[in-house]
Amino acid sequence: MRFSFHPGPRSWRRGGPAALALAVLTLTPGPATGAPVSAGSGLCARISQARVPGAEHQRATCLDELTTAGTVASGHTDPADWAGLTPRDLAVPSGVPGVQIDGYFPDTSTTNTNHGWNHDAQFVIRLPDRWNGGLVVAGTPGNREQYANDRAIADWVLSRGYAYAATDKGNTGPAFYRDGKKPGDAIAEWNSRLTQLTRAARATVARHYHRPPSRTLVTGMSNGGYLVRWQLENHPGLYDGGVDWEGTLWRSDGPTLLNFLPEALRSYPGYADGGEDADAARRALHTAGFPAGSEFLWPYHHKVYWDLTQRLYREELDPGFDGPTEAGTPFCAPGTPACDADYDYAARPGEVRRAVEKIELTGRIGKPLITVHGTLDVLLPISQDSDVYARMVRKSGRGPLHRYYRIEGGTHTDALVDTHPDRLRPLTPCHRTAFAALENWLSRPGHRPPASRTVPLPSEADPATLLEDCPLTAHADAASPPRP
Repeated sequence: MRFSFHPGPRSWRRGGPAALALAVLTLTPGPATGAPVSAGSGLCARISQARVPGAEHQRATCLDELTTAGTVASGHTDPADWAGLTPRDLAVPSGVPGVQIDGYFPDTSTTNTNHGWNHDAQFVIRLPDRWNGGLVVAGTPGNREQYANDRAIADWVLSRGYAYAATDKGNTGPAFYRDGKKPGDAIAEWNSRLTQLTRAARATVARHYHRPPSRTLVTGMSNGGYLVRWQLENHPGLYDGGVDWEGTLWRSDGPTLLNFLPEALRSYPGYADGGEDADAARRALHTAGFPAGSEFLWPYHHKVYWDLTQRLYREELDPGFDGPTEAGTPFCAPGTPACDADYDYAARPGEVRRAVEKIELTGRIGKPLITVHGTLDVLLPISQDSDVYARMVRKSGRGPLHRYYRIEGGTHTDALVDTHPDRLRPLTPCHRTAFAALENWLSRPGHRPPASRTVPLPSEADPATLLEDCPLTAHADAASPPRP
């Protein structure tokens, strides 16, 4: 999520694209087969065949490095897009040459300024020379653009041989809610854009490697995790499985962030003041879902996340709450007219629930899903999100398709681990362990991942070890290589 925001009159601005020339490196041609090939054989000989079905504009580039070890310098990623999502010392893999395709699908909104295109529905597809036969697709967290997962997800799956594709979800930035004609349309577009990208990326992979992907996996964090859930509920035929990293929960009868964030905005100032009402304010925050023991994270989230998130998503789903004002009044005191600290989802008109119904989840997944979520998440508290979603999956009769790992000491963004290394553990290695467990689940009939559980934080946790290791069980063999 970007944090610079200047409210103005509500509008539905549209614009056109501008082109950006990308340098093309000449690599040695290799054999035109679909089997894995060596990095030196150069699949860039096929770059003329790199076509993304349905794209309005695209540029294919041969790169000697598809991970951020090379794309930062070559300009084929945007570090600002993934800032704050991963621990500072997370290793960066390298040695992954191949083809990168940047482009966009037809769209009318213009929030994404990457490449100077000023055009939404941008995507990136990366096709490594050494291909394992699989494809990983992802939507982005927050309201970030298509490169947001490059450090957390793309680097690692590319190093394992997967082709990779990501979308900006069709609208970006803190004014994403201006997109669409009706409340809920902007978020609903996220789902259709990931479906669109998945179909296009599968066809692009088949054309590039001369055979279709043997496995298609979907993954993402936060809003990207929500997309994983929605895709496996609504388009399971496109995927073999997915990994949901702390996905956002939307359901018309709650809970959603519109239920618990207003309580945080109401109660936190009283807690922070430390007066006679501080204990009552703390209890109110605990009751709303913010766990005991997470208090050290509250000041940062109050300053950076809670207020902005509530106002932006409330504007998307309930713009009538504050009338002509756009996205409310920052950090308003309770009692202020149209203040989001006083927002009461249950008391809002039925049209608000109908907006949420456009994007709600049901739990009726159709393919294997693994969820990981930190117990110290204070943006999407686990008791109000993934705990609820796991119950929804079981209630729908899809429990055998789901594994759920509650990661003790994990919080919403891994960069906070650098600030509190003695209290938090990163979720990035837990996502990778879960991803490898999904690979084994799909590759080895009868081999199921460890049972759903709370993964404890080791009593003498070494930060360096936690950055590399997150066993889902003491004897898990989930780290074996992929077998698409």
